[in-house]
Amino acid sequence: MLNTLTAGTPGPTPPMLIVHGLYGSGRNWGVIAKRLSDERFVLTPDMRNHGDSFRSDVHDYPAMAADLAEVIEAHGGHADVVGHSMGGKAAMVLALTRPELVNRLVVADIAPVTYTHSQIQFIDAMRKVDLSRVAKRSDAVEQLAEHVEDKTLQAFFTQSLDIKNQSWKLNLDALADQMPHILGFPEVTGTYDGSTLFLSGTDSDYVKPEYRDKIRAHFPKARFAKLPGAGHWLHAEKPREFEASLRAFLPI
Repeated sequence: MLNTLTAGTPGPTPPMLIVHGLYGSGRNWGVIAKRLSDERFVLTPDMRNHGDSFRSDVHDYPAMAADLAEVIEAHGGHADVVGHSMGGKAAMVLALTRPELVNRLVVADIAPVTYTHSQIQFIDAMRKVDLSRVAKRSDAVEQLAEHVEDKTLQAFFTQSLDIKNQSWKLNLDALADQMPHILGFPEVTGTYDGSTLFLSGTDSDYVKPEYRDKIRAHFPKARFAKLPGAGHWLHAEKPREFEASLRAFLPI
């Protein structure tokens, strides 16, 4: 089963499962999870090939959805699910294939479509870091800055760095090999009839108006909202606003 961090204590309300995106980990959500745990039991798993979860040559959405189903079944069999980017696609496939496990759904800055802008350049950037010269996280940030301009992303990527063992907590080879699956979206039939929010950043182009027909075909109760001044990494750029959106849409 996926390595899963928890915040708060189980109660009568279904837990909230927060699913990170590509190159992330459950730990990335620590602050938001801790704040939300004042009302909810929060689960933040490491997806396969990320963090402290298992490594696999397979990294597609049916497999990731099955991983998430296993986590939910181990924690009561029902959860509110929040997924960002890759995690949002995995959450959508989970809701479409195992709707009985998903109480309500929040999809953060992603749509059920195939994207053309690859993320492979970040794998290339991480591979170029000379880990033998990394004694502290700032050493890796300095090297990443040569290839990744965005300071938010520099800090984000280095959260997946195991400094002691001089390695990445990411299966970069598998993620590179499986990138077509990550950028795509599988042919999934059926609909999810539960409450669904598609939350995106005003400065992001990941959820375009022309995607709404495809979204509503799968998620007929979909609602749409935007966080002003946020891009694709909206939870990192606007954490308090993101948290407030979850509290508003997923009240206990």
